[in-house]
Amino acid sequence: MSNPDAVRQHVVAVSTSESPDMAVLGLSDGHLCDAMTEIARRVLNFGSRLVYGGDLRQHGFSDLLFEIAARHHPVVEAAEQHFGVTNYLDWLAHIGMSMERIEAAIEALAGTAELVCMDMKGEPLPMRQRRQVEARQATEAEWSEGLMTMRQHMLENTDARIVLGGRIENYMGAMPGIAEEALLTLQDGQPLFVVGGFGGCTRDIAENLHLVEQQTLGHRVWPGREELDNFSAADLNYGLSAEDNATLARTPHIDQAEALILHSLLKVTGTGRR
Repeated sequence: MSNPDAVRQHVVAVSTSESPDMAVLGLSDGHLCDAMTEIARRVLNFGSRLVYGGDLRQHGFSDLLFEIAARHHPVVEAAEQHFGVTNYLDWLAHIGMSMERIEAAIEALAGTAELVCMDMKGEPLPMRQRRQVEARQATEAEWSEGLMTMRQHMLENTDARIVLGGRIENYMGAMPGIAEEALLTLQDGQPLFVVGGFGGCTRDIAENLHLVEQQTLGHRVWPGREELDNFSAADLNYGLSAEDNATLARTPHIDQAEALILHSLLKVTGTGRR
């Protein structure tokens, strides 16, 4: 029998953003927030760590994860470096912020969550170096490079990724963020959990992997989507049956998605990087 404590070695990335399909599905934006919150809470309670690459916009997904960490993860001393949630700020997200705002956020999260600023090469930037950088607005080309390098760094420090929702327009970078993160995960061979019942980019990814049928509205086109055609459900690498793979890709029922994800994390404990 698998040992539940073994999953404590895992660091799980969460990728989510607003889905354009909620109204069509008869759902609201609140349903997506609730879904992300419940999945994150269960994964944290199960002993895994969560990482997320997001900005610090008010009432955004980062705020939700910080609240979950405060409620459901034991407070630790900073020296222990074992936070329930780590939020990565890519270079272009934090370069436009004042140092006062960044330090206030770090102080507010002390003991419950970790905020990591990245440099342009995708490496953690010590605060003493960040203080020497003047805030400015980034160019579009810088956004693409900064996001890619941050995502590559995250990939090197995670063991699995969960994707749900996701915009397919008005995004920063070379392709929709969730698509790029899913593609990098597949290329690296890490487990990828595709929770497609909330539509958006994740639903499109599920279609490319032949987990669900194409939507009646037709095939949506966005940069890089064709690259996902090089993969199939067999590349998800988390040991579910074909039926369970399809269920996870289409269910809007969070308890069902949670059960499949946690069951899979137990099955892939031997692949943890730590």
